[in-house]
Amino acid sequence: MRSADVLHHLTIADAAGMIRARRLSPVDLARALLDRIERVNPSLDAYLLVTAQTAISTARAAEKAAMQGALKGPLHGIPLAYKDIYDTAGVRTTAHSRILENNVPAEDAETVRRLGEAGAVMLGKLATHEFAIGGPAFDLPWPPARNPWDTERFTGGSSSGTGAAVAAGLALGGLGSDTGGSIRFPAAYCGIAGIKPTAGLVSRRGVIPLSPSLDTAGPMAWTAEDCALLLDAIAGHDPADPASVPSTPPPGGYGVAAKRGVKGLRVGIIRRFYETDLPATAEVLEQMEDAERLLKDLGCTVATADCPPLISFNAANRLIISGEAYALHEADLIARPEAYSRAFRVRVMAGGVMRAADYIQAQRHRRALAAELNALFSRFDVLVTASTPGPAPRLADQTLDEGLSRPTYSAPANVSGGPAMSVCSGFAPNGLPLGLQIIGPPFGDATVLAVGHAVEEASGSRSRRPAI
Repeated sequence: MRSADVLHHLTIADAAGMIRARRLSPVDLARALLDRIERVNPSLDAYLLVTAQTAISTARAAEKAAMQGALKGPLHGIPLAYKDIYDTAGVRTTAHSRILENNVPAEDAETVRRLGEAGAVMLGKLATHEFAIGGPAFDLPWPPARNPWDTERFTGGSSSGTGAAVAAGLALGGLGSDTGGSIRFPAAYCGIAGIKPTAGLVSRRGVIPLSPSLDTAGPMAWTAEDCALLLDAIAGHDPADPASVPSTPPPGGYGVAAKRGVKGLRVGIIRRFYETDLPATAEVLEQMEDAERLLKDLGCTVATADCPPLISFNAANRLIISGEAYALHEADLIARPEAYSRAFRVRVMAGGVMRAADYIQAQRHRRALAAELNALFSRFDVLVTASTPGPAPRLADQTLDEGLSRPTYSAPANVSGGPAMSVCSGFAPNGLPLGLQIIGPPFGDATVLAVGHAVEEASGSRSRRPAI
């Protein structure tokens, strides 16, 4: 049996193999993670709620299935946790807001239901930014999550708890959401992998919305391969979600496709984002040069890809988010604005003065930008750029208008609707992780995962964990 000190750093793929070979008890694995949460979470605030009894009960059922040779698949017995905007039947779901402080859903979100059907063990609910936009905030019932690499650093938002929990070994994987970069920011700053799937590939039913025309649900884990295994369970048409679209998984599933290799792929580097539009730090510029050499060594052909300026994508993305989020929260913002955090009010209330013409123009602009970006995939299989302009900044330096005052490298993929993921491709001199962003055409998720996996393997970044 592996020691508890090792179990919390297993990948999903490794843990699944050990459970299948009966070399690892799902109960021992769940207990190791719960013990780790008890010891470490007080310094990170990644969890809003821990469901220990349910986790052990589910793990016991998984252990029985393993002994009978009746495992459902690679997620059976795997401990996961969910951003607290995912409905969980009978378990409080707050969106990290006092508005929903006592909200207990009657049903699971479709993604949570599918993971339950796959035999996953739910450890609990994870910190987010208020309604996936208002944070980090210190005027809410729960504090923001902190970065395991340096607790004075920002986790990225808004899937902050998922990023922190996975990096710290408090869950082997989890669910986040991405409307303007909220899976990829925490993945980059916390040194893990996270993919925003193609819009409509994963059901959003039962996920508390922020901006319905942009919201995307997706997996976060230590590796791209683990993200692929999670995507195998949650992807697929949901007739009860009007935004869900029929799709065909790759042969063998995303977990198999992630390991298929990348030789011969055509890679476009979007340099203008990190060199001109929002200049990156020296360590990120060096990382991008290293990534280009690495991709060439892996057999990819690499060339510069040009596209509209970053500010154009961000303008469309932020206008749409503000307008749709305000529409969702207008009644409560008028009746009890003090119930929200200051960060939420600053980022959302601007939507209250937006004209219908402004919103419609933003959607028209979005369609034009998406067409221009997606046209690049006639020349390239994937596009690559930085995930963030630098390593994780200090938590105390975050401003109320963060995300509005300057553009982000993540918005183009939200505008285009295609898949995009961040993987850890190296580390800054101060030891903080650096993320590489891979963008694909709509339903090119398997190729994006394959590039992410290849980069992780070649860079060796997955052997280094935060010291807590």
